Formats: sequence, C-alpha cells, structure tokens
Amino acid sequence: MAKTRTVYICNCCGAESSQWFGKCPSCDTYGSLEEVILNSNGNFSRGGWQSNARPHQKNVTSPQPRISVKFSDIKEEEQPRMNSGYQELDRVLGGGIVPGSLVLIGGDPGIGKSTLLLQTANQLAIRFPRILYVSAEESGQQVKLRASRLGVGVIEEDEEDLNHNHNGNGHKGNQTNQDYSEPNLYVLAETDLEEILRELESLKPQVAIIDSIQTLHFATLNSAPGSVSQVRECTSALMQVAKREGITLFIVGHVTKEGAIAGPRVLEHLVDTVLYFEGDRYASHRLLRSVKNRFGATHEIGIFEMVDHGLDEVSNPSELFLSSRDELAPGTATIVSCEGTRCIVVELQALVSPTSYTSPRRSTTGVDYNRLQQILAVLEKRVGIPLSKLDAYVASAGGLGVEEPAADLGMAIAIVASFRDRTVDPRTVLIGEIGLGGQVRLVSQMELRLKEAAKLGFKRAIVPKGQTYPSDLGLEILCVGKVIDAIVLAIPNQSSSSVDINGDSIVEDP
Repeated sequence: MAKTRTVYICNCCGAESSQWFGKCPSCDTYGSLEEVILNSNGNFSRGGWQSNARPHQKNVTSPQPRISVKFSDIKEEEQPRMNSGYQELDRVLGGGIVPGSLVLIGGDPGIGKSTLLLQTANQLAIRFPRILYVSAEESGQQVKLRASRLGVGVIEEDEEDLNHNHNGNGHKGNQTNQDYSEPNLYVLAETDLEEILRELESLKPQVAIIDSIQTLHFATLNSAPGSVSQVRECTSALMQVAKREGITLFIVGHVTKEGAIAGPRVLEHLVDTVLYFEGDRYASHRLLRSVKNRFGATHEIGIFEMVDHGLDEVSNPSELFLSSRDELAPGTATIVSCEGTRCIVVELQALVSPTSYTSPRRSTTGVDYNRLQQILAVLEKRVGIPLSKLDAYVASAGGLGVEEPAADLGMAIAIVASFRDRTVDPRTVLIGEIGLGGQVRLVSQMELRLKEAAKLGFKRAIVPKGQTYPSDLGLEILCVGKVIDAIVLAIPNQSSSSVDINGDSIVEDP
C-alpha cells in the first residue's frame, strides 16, 4: 500500500506547509490553507543521479555541455499566427493566436467568456479541420441550445461557393442559396482530466477550449474539484500535452470576490497569456484586457458589444465612449486615454453640489477615487475653489475604466465647469497630468492621442507645454504650464488674475 502524507496548500499563493496555520506564512492571508493528502507518487525526488566527482578532485578535462546549446546556435523561426476571426481578440493576443500557446481567460459570471470562446471556436472551425470545445459545466445539449441562439454550428456559403458546388461537383444541385455547411467543431462534455487528455492526444485539434478549469477532476488527487491542488495539477497536465502536440489551449478560469482568477498564482505563471473580461454585466459593452502576454504587449484591450445574437466587435470604440456632443451640458470634458497601443476618446462628467451631510461625499465611476481626492485638494489649495464642503461626483461615459494620470486635466476642468455651471467647448480635448503644485505635466504617447482626436473631428487640444507637437493635424494646440491656465482657456469668460465664482474671488498663486 502506498504511503500517504498530509500537506497544507495556500489557495491564494500556492505555498505548501507541513502543518496548518491560521495565516499563510508566505502571503499572510488568513484562513487560506487547505489540507491535501498526497500519496508516494506526489513526492518530488531527484532520481538516481549522483555525481562521481569528489570535492578534492580537480576536473582535468575542459568543461563540456551535456544537452545545453549556445544562444547563438538557436535558429530564429517565425511562427505564423492563426486568425481568430475577431480583430479585437487578435489585437489583445498580440496579432493572432500563437500555435501551442496557453491562454487563460477570467471574468465575472455571465460576462460573456463562454459566448466569446464558442463564437471564436466556430470561426476557427471554418478554416481548420479540428477544433475541440470541452464543456465541463454544461452538457452537450445545453451547448447546442446556446450555439443555436448564437448561430454557431452552421455557416452560410456565399454565392460563388454555391455555384461551384452546383456546377462543378454535381451535388446539392436541387438546393437554393440557403445551403449550409458544417464547420469542423467537436464538443466533449467531460470533467475527467484523463479522458480529456486522451481525447486531445487522439483528435490532435489545432485549438482546444477548456470551459472551465475549476470543474475538471484528476482522480489521482483526493481533493475536490476546484481546489488548489486540482487546479494546479490539471493545468500542468494540459500544458504538457499542449506543448508536446502543438495544441493551442484556451482555458476559462473563475474569479474571486476581488476579481482575481481563483486558484493559486502559479496558474497565471504556467500559461502564456492572461486575459480578463471586464464590464458591467448589465451594460452592453465588454472589455477584453491583456494582463500578461509572452507574445505581445500587455494592457491591450479589445471592445465588444453584447447583442441578441452574441458578441459583436466595436470598430470605433471612441464613439461608444462619447455621448452626444450636440447637447451641451455643464461639467463635461473630453480626454484621450491610452490602453496599450490603442487611444480612446472618452467623455468625463462631473457634478459638484452642496452637501447635506457633515462630511461631503466623493464618488467615482470609471476613474480612480484617489486621483479625484488629490485633484480636489489641488483645486482648493492652488486655484482657490472651495470644494471641501461640496459633494463631488465624477464618472466616465460608458463606464470605461480610466486609471492613467493623463485624465487629470480633463477631470479638473469638468469639476470647475460643474462648480461654475459652465460648459466646455465640445470640440476641445484635454490631456495632461496635474502635479501637487498645480503644474500640468507631460504624459506619454502625445502624438497618438492628438491623431485620434483629430480623426474624430476635434478642433482644439489643451496640452502640457515643454514638447514640440505636430502642426499638420488640423488641431489648434494650446500649451499650458499650470492648471489655472487650462481653466482660463477651457472655460470662457474667465480672467487669469481674478475670477468671480459665486461671489468668491480666486487669485492665482504666485
């Protein structure tokens, strides 16, 4: 009978301990250690290798590599990427799907992970002979019902292919232009890891989708599905088969209450790419964000819209996050945010009103709460606007998360415009970071931001000074050094030395 031993594994960081603690010794998380029973096969050993060299003996022969090779001897082989059928997904992956890679996708329940992967599997099955969709949470009939609603499983042939089939091949001659052909999409409803591995080695698909990793079960381990040991071992086994057979794997992972992918952090270290599906499940648009990517840039985003037949790509995301510029409203300003290599024009909305509480409320939607607190303090100290006894609410149109400092200037102008009940020219964009001294600082990728604004028809741009900007964009570039200068340019009927705001005089600090 094989000997067993008990270890305690942290479900947050994956650290092992020989005894139970209330707090993980590695990551200091309380109540995260779980008991796992391992047999003798689960122990790591060094095998039977023993060195013949003794410490006092000198190596008389020159050192020679056994299996390692020189870095200069490795040949550069450019591996062609596979087109997923969705340009937004290809952008996030770095230009397409890399054969033999592992992609982990996480997101809140109901956000659209399975919908996107099922639609992607259908697009890939049109062009590749074997695509496998492993459903560990639903039966084959449930997947079929969902696929029918999304239009997955059959593809309509175009007129040229139909004429070729009618005239050249001699079959389907009695059918009309509504002929269909079946894509090469295989479905496996299974939770046993060993059965899934056998199917992968037998079918050898170009792409396989595992939905989801938390429901797979490895019979050798005694722990329940979804535990730390099960998730880690199942992912490791899938990775070995994928790398050996050259199979691209898309793995769906559940998330915790904090929004991180459930299971140990080693799960994210094993895979090549980590994607997060973000967005309000009650809103129409979804954001696919790259957090880790060994084959491309990180923090790239792809934008989709949830419609009645599934997920559609958003070709021009700037229009999605811009409200109607025909109706002027006080307290709005337009910024240009950069996510990876993509620039998106976003409208910021602010509301400043007298408070009815002892301490004023500050609330944000889509912007950083700490940045709002800092900007309010700068406006009161450096500009003289009394905001300490006023409620302040700031939101980004469409709910896009804008975390970068380049949104500071637009946030400040929107707050001042709401305070004075004035409107900002809707054809003006504001780009810049605000320092604690009231300075407007430079941000990265200014030329890309200005090109995106010019493409959408903006006429003016208020930007930090200290850099040379292109003059052929059709934009009036206004450079400022302090936030008070930006307020004067953005909000009309205001002088730089003294401004009457509801009876209060505002004087610029020297």
